[in-house]
Amino acid sequence: MFNNILIVCIGNICRSPTAEYLLRAKLNNEKVVVHSAGLGALVDKGIEATAAEILNRHSVDGSLHKARQLDAKLIAEADLVLTMEESHIRGILSIAPEARGKTFLLGKWQNDLEVPDPYRKSSEMFEQVFKLIDEACASWVKMIR
Repeated sequence: MFNNILIVCIGNICRSPTAEYLLRAKLNNEKVVVHSAGLGALVDKGIEATAAEILNRHSVDGSLHKARQLDAKLIAEADLVLTMEESHIRGILSIAPEARGKTFLLGKWQNDLEVPDPYRKSSEMFEQVFKLIDEACASWVKMIR
């Protein structure tokens, strides 16, 4: 059982908070902690406006999000670490090599699909990224339950 799931991207304002709030809503289980952080976080920034708008359209509220920097303690406390890109896995393992066995792509069950960064791109790109994250989260829910 995974009790603490950490989701990682770079800035922690687009992809990882979208996945955090979406996975939390899909799990609908107070016993599982789902949170996020960034390898190069824009610390204390809220979720990016377009990402927040798309979440809201799907009845998920990410308005309380504050970006935070990834560190060894967060990685150690997590039972499962999910990332958007292979390069994020390498970044995590450079901080905590012992996390290798619990760190995977969010898109693992979609043939190790990487989720591209929509930051400063079109709303269409944000929509595409949301769909990828939504499908990946649904796949993880099946594995987590």
